Amino acid sequence: MPAERLHLVRHGEVHNPTRVLYERIDGFGLSEAGRGMTRAAAGYLADRPVTRLVCSPLQRTQESAEPFAEQFGLTPVLDERVVEPWNSFAGKRMKRAVLNPLNWRLLIDPSKPSWGEPFASIAARMIDAMADAWDETDSGDVVIVSHQAPIWIAHLAIAGEKLAHSPTTRRCALSSVTSFARRADGSFDEIGYAEPASAGVDLGAV
Repeated sequence: MPAERLHLVRHGEVHNPTRVLYERIDGFGLSEAGRGMTRAAAGYLADRPVTRLVCSPLQRTQESAEPFAEQFGLTPVLDERVVEPWNSFAGKRMKRAVLNPLNWRLLIDPSKPSWGEPFASIAARMIDAMADAWDETDSGDVVIVSHQAPIWIAHLAIAGEKLAHSPTTRRCALSSVTSFARRADGSFDEIGYAEPASAGVDLGAV
């Protein structure tokens, strides 16, 4: 039998006292609250037959995968394709950065976007990673622990919506679970979205 469902899980709250855009910078792990959030996300899927666990190679996603690994007895597979997008504002505080005239050239084309990895690139790598994880799973569910932007952009691509969007409009809370099934033609259908964790401090996302 093929896989049954695929769940995109966002990492939990990150320890980010300086409130910078942490992007792919090393050293940004989960806060204590974030660890509790990841346990809630794993608990939400406790009744599902999860047999494959994939995560981004960044510290915060590997730490967010730990409760799933323990709960289902799995070893996470690291996949670069589900990593956070690169961003020219990495390491900066966004409210200050956008007010600096030297950075305005980065904001010229929000539809691409001009400040980082193109939305189309993010969508392509996410859908490829989802399809491969599904095909490599003989039965049960797949969990992929990723980041806000990749998960939301995968949602837009699968729904057939425009990829260009404002980051403020994303429906992808910390430790949220976005679930998919797969049609006979190989395309994905979104079948659910849940926020099993209490609200955290959502700062530093690309």
